[in-house]
Amino acid sequence: MPLKNPDNLLPHVLDGVDETLDAWAEKHAYPQFRTRQIRKWLFAQRATDWQQMTDLPAAVRNELAGEFRLWTTEVVRHTQADDGTEKLLLRLSDGGQIECVLLRDRARRTICISSQVGCGMGCVFCASGLDGVDRNLTAGEIVEQMLRLQSLLGEEERLSHVVMMGMGEPLANLDAVMASLAEAHRSDGLDISGRRITISTVGLPAAIDRVAQMDAPYRLAISLHAPNDALRNQLVPVNDRIGLEAILAAADNYFSVSGRRLTFEYVLLAQINDQPEHARQLVRLLAGREALINVIPYNPVAGLPYKTPTPEAQKAFREILEAGGLRVRFRHRKGDRIDAACGQLRRLTREPPTRPTAVEAP
Repeated sequence: MPLKNPDNLLPHVLDGVDETLDAWAEKHAYPQFRTRQIRKWLFAQRATDWQQMTDLPAAVRNELAGEFRLWTTEVVRHTQADDGTEKLLLRLSDGGQIECVLLRDRARRTICISSQVGCGMGCVFCASGLDGVDRNLTAGEIVEQMLRLQSLLGEEERLSHVVMMGMGEPLANLDAVMASLAEAHRSDGLDISGRRITISTVGLPAAIDRVAQMDAPYRLAISLHAPNDALRNQLVPVNDRIGLEAILAAADNYFSVSGRRLTFEYVLLAQINDQPEHARQLVRLLAGREALINVIPYNPVAGLPYKTPTPEAQKAFREILEAGGLRVRFRHRKGDRIDAACGQLRRLTREPPTRPTAVEAP
């Protein structure tokens, strides 16, 4: 769905940075080192305004301000947690809202980025998809989230990881996502190692195959959330048209082509997918694969009926997975006091969601 621009707004400098700046330099007969200066200010020196680019002549800075938007979003809400987590709710130029998160964990500085306004995958426990998907984000809007979050860091801090795990399905907006991640990875961009950039997907086999063909250096995380199709069809409705067999075949092909270990995400929902039998099924499903299973105890969403499993249920689930030979990581919840799960802040600015009936495990 194309981005509406009813007010004929200035072009966004972050949409195709090289092409945009090269065309600008050619138009004004500026030497190429000017574009390199601007790129350095954008990505390395964390400029938030054209006038901060002090090694550019004032006339050039004014010219840039008159021809391009540096920011296309407005910060609607900025929340902070005691654990260092920070979350931004951003309003886009067409009125849509998205969220992005900065996570601090020892030396790590991880940013979680959105790829769409809303989400069309329909995962029943996720706030992002409660209202469906409005549109894809542009590459510039994705990069802008990265730069806005980077601007929250102290001088001694540096971004270390990028995760496309915010609002939306990244593989449903693949071209823009890959263009934006290229800026994160470039040495004259955010200079983040490809091994520290992760694309999270519910599993779209054709798109996974396409990523494999691109020979991109990024990691892939597939959100399973269930060990069998019957339960996954309820939790992740698009699975009814795909199926776990096709998803795992695409995942195996990705590993074969790229050699990069996969991660399988599993949001643990109390009394839904957290039972010992589910853990045993998951062991059988992933047996023999060079993969990490990342288990995420559910972060409750207001208006939804799902709950976090008890510590005892989490411990039992983990023990079964580890006894079955799987590599397991349990993610510690961060930012739950600031509604850091995808889509939660956006929901707080809207009407309360209708409370759906909870899924029952088959």
